[in-house]
This record gives sequence, C-alpha cells and structure tokens, in this order.
Amino acid sequence: MRLDARGLALTTDSAAAAASFDAAIGSYLRYRLDAAKHLDAALDADPGFALAHAMRGYFAMLSYKRANVAAAVAALAQARANAGGLTLREQRHLDALEAWSAGRLWRAIGAWEAILADHPADVVALRLAHFNYFWMGEAGAMRESVLRAKPGWDTDLPGYGTVLACEAFAREECGEYRPAEAAGRAAVERDPADLWGTHAVAHVMEMEGRHADGIAWLDGLKAHWEGAAAIVHHLWWHRALYHYELGQFDAVLALYDERFRNPASPLVQAMPDLYIDIQNAAAMLWRLERAGVAVGDRWTEIADKAEARIGDTLSAFTQPHWMMALAAAGRGAAADRLIAALDEAATAPDTLAPVHATVTRPVAAAARAHRAGDWATVVDLLWPVRNELKRLGGSHAQRDIFRQMLADAAARSGRRDVLRAVLAEEALGRALPLTRRRAYAPLAAAAA
Repeated sequence: MRLDARGLALTTDSAAAAASFDAAIGSYLRYRLDAAKHLDAALDADPGFALAHAMRGYFAMLSYKRANVAAAVAALAQARANAGGLTLREQRHLDALEAWSAGRLWRAIGAWEAILADHPADVVALRLAHFNYFWMGEAGAMRESVLRAKPGWDTDLPGYGTVLACEAFAREECGEYRPAEAAGRAAVERDPADLWGTHAVAHVMEMEGRHADGIAWLDGLKAHWEGAAAIVHHLWWHRALYHYELGQFDAVLALYDERFRNPASPLVQAMPDLYIDIQNAAAMLWRLERAGVAVGDRWTEIADKAEARIGDTLSAFTQPHWMMALAAAGRGAAADRLIAALDEAATAPDTLAPVHATVTRPVAAAARAHRAGDWATVVDLLWPVRNELKRLGGSHAQRDIFRQMLADAAARSGRRDVLRAVLAEEALGRALPLTRRRAYAPLAAAAA
C-alpha cells in the first residue's frame, strides 16, 4: 500500500508505480501530452495496479469516441482482475468507469460524488464529475460539486490549483463572473500553465464582452502552452472569437488555419476528429459565413470527419456541429443518416437517449434547415427547445450559436414575435448590449 500526492491510499507496493501514477494525474490535470506515458510507466512498474488500469479506461472515455469504449471496457476488465484488497475509494472508481463506459452517466457521477463525500481531495473524482456535469449541461451541479469538496483541501496540496480552476469555470457558467475571474486568476498565479484556469477567465471575458482584455490575457499566457494537449486549440478558438467580435476576420481565418484547425499540426494528426476540435471549427466557420466571410473549401475537411463518425452519439453537443458541416458540404444522404442515427440513439438504454430524442435531433435538423434556407422550419424546431439547449452540454459561449441560428431564422421568416422574444432573453443574459454583439446587432435593428 502506498499513498498518492494527496495522502490517499493506493493499492500497490511499488514506489515507482505510485510515483508514475502521481505524474500521470498531474499531467492529466494540466492537460499535458505525457499523461498516458506516465500511466504506462506506472503499469510497467506494477502490472496489477488496478487504479492505474481504471485511469487508462478513463483516458479512453475522455475522447468521447465510441471506437475507444472497447479500450475502456478492456481496462476495466484488467482492473477487476486485480481488484483484491482495493480500498472502497478505488472500488468506486471501478464502478464509475463501468457506469460511464455503459453510458450510465448519472450512475458514474454518483460514484464520483460518493468518493468525494469521503475523500474530497480525490482530484480525479472531482475533475471527472466536473467534466461530466459540464457535458450534461448541469452548471449548478458542477458548481455545487466543487464547492462541497473545496473545504476538504489544504491549499498546499498538489492539485489545489485544479480546484480553483474548476470553481472558476463552474461559477462562470452560473453567471458569477467576479468570483469566477478571481478563482481563475488565482489558479493561474499558482501555475501559469493551468489551462483550465486560463480557459475559465477567457470565458468570463467573452461573456462580459471584454474582447481586447481576452486577447491580452491569452497572449500573455501562450508561452506556457508548449507540450499541452488539444485544449490549446480551444484557447486559440476563444482568441479567434474575440477577433470575430471585433470584426477582425483576417485574424480569425489565420487562427483557424494556423492554430485551431491545421490538419498538418501534430495534435490534429494524432486526433483528427476530436470532438472539441470539430465543434470549434464548425462553429467558427458558421459564424464567419453569417458575417459574409468566404471560407473557401474549409467545410469539406470537417464534413469528412463528420461523415465518418455518423452513429457515434457519445457527445450530444457534437452532433449539430457535424450536421453543419455535412449540410454545408452538400452531403444530403449523410445528413439523412445522421438524423436516422439520432433516432436510433433515442431508443438506447442510456442517459443521453432522452436528450437525443428531445433536443439533439431537433437542433441537428434545424442546422440542416438553416443551411437550406428553410427559415420557418428552423423556428419551428428551435423555438420550443431554446431553453433546453443546455442539455446538449457545452458552455453558454458555445451554445450561443444555436440561439443565433434561431434569431436569424426568425428575422428571415418574418417572425418578429419570436425574434423580439429571443433578443429580449439575450439582453437579459449578458451585460453587453445587443448593439455591441456582432451576431445580434443587425437583428436588433431589424426588430426595432
């Protein structure tokens, strides 16, 4: 039996395995590319290290790719085969992995929260609960989870910066911008390479319309991103979003091609269809086109990735982004298959089935109808679910594209009642006036 960096028991007799496991967790929390390498080293040192096998399964599930679920299940089998003598905390991690790999997300979260009730310094349980709450649209639960755990941490424990970063992002998604920014800045002060804290502050600046501040914030920290995983693409996407709002479209396209959707980059080549990368790319291309910017053939590459993944419904939020790409590339048959796959997913015995039935499918269909210029259908599909968009997961900043889609279609179809209602909701949702938000300013003028 060994102890990890936070004093939690590890069922291994190998000091080398425990040290490598700690290194893997540290890299995971900091979004570094060497996390899997450290985990491999832990298992080389102790092939029977059950919690390390479970962590390997977690890493597979974090890809939100159905093809990787088999690897998670295999890792779980290895963990179960070596489960003798495990602590209750470790057993619960195995239970969480089993539930997650079966699509039973609430059961997985329940296991992580049970761990945190007894061991609030279990940073893996904290981070995975945070992550899954986010992709289920549960901002309030995400905030409550981290705030429940935080009093159980000493500020000098390794990983406390992650607690601050998670608090920052959760508070931001709940509209608590001042405490969110304070927590995020505190995380980054502890570690300038804390990418989740960096990301949380970037979100605050987006929501408050502080675009120049956001550019400066990210520009001042980019030197610390070397060796980081694909979250850096999302940070560059945030920077591009600031430039978009400022009307600096050449800068947006340059960032697209060089920073967050460069097929020649090692990160993209390693994971060419990573869900968050596809979301970044499709959402930005859609925004640019709506602003009248020609995007060339950039949709084709995204559509290729989308078409290859039809039927992989582990990420609800990604589905409408795939549809944007398929519709933009004129792939009607593939778009039909995507809708059919969502219909099938709606009958599955897992947590996301009702989400796909009631939210994912109409939003994906609306994305297709918008490309076709069928404005009335877009309104019919999106208006009833506009307040349920959070169930897709994603942030307020990310989901805003679908509210833009609804408002745009309402304006084009002459539905001034819908347009005015959406604009009124948007005016209440952010401090920045609609006249200073690029997507909404012309719509506000049309509604006047």
